[in-house]
Amino acid sequence: MIGLVLLWVGAVLTLNGLWLMGRIGDREIAVINIFAGGIAFLAAIVTAFRAGAEVTGEIAFGALVLLFAFTYLWVAINRIFQLDGRGLGWYSLFVAITAVPIGVEILMNAQQAWDWWLGLDWLAWAVLWFFYFLLLVPRRLSASFVGAVTLLEGILTAWLPGYLILRGHLAI
Repeated sequence: MIGLVLLWVGAVLTLNGLWLMGRIGDREIAVINIFAGGIAFLAAIVTAFRAGAEVTGEIAFGALVLLFAFTYLWVAINRIFQLDGRGLGWYSLFVAITAVPIGVEILMNAQQAWDWWLGLDWLAWAVLWFFYFLLLVPRRLSASFVGAVTLLEGILTAWLPGYLILRGHLAI
């Protein structure tokens, strides 16, 4: 399931990066955010609520994937209704604060390459969500800078690993 989620997280982050850099229109970007948010939402719910789900396994996976799903769905709603994004900015701060200890804990318990990669990804995602907060609430970062970081993280932390997992080239 993680390969599927990562591929679509990679797609939406990559396109959101291009959007923030002015390469995609405001209303058009809502399409990929609805689709990727929907895929992530369904994957999270199916995983978390299946019979025998463990709190530290499937339920935790579902809860964490919902952080992503809700972000993308909120971006879509903001673009469709032309909202200013401050609410999403504050939510992004919440997620950034949540993501830091997740990354640190994974790194502290890392035993294989996948664990190191995942821990570093969570820290990278924490920085990215914090950048969204800085962009949307105090407006201290430029959209083009945040877009470039989003594009880079989309490719390196999600799209490429998701593709490699789905093609059987990366075992987890």
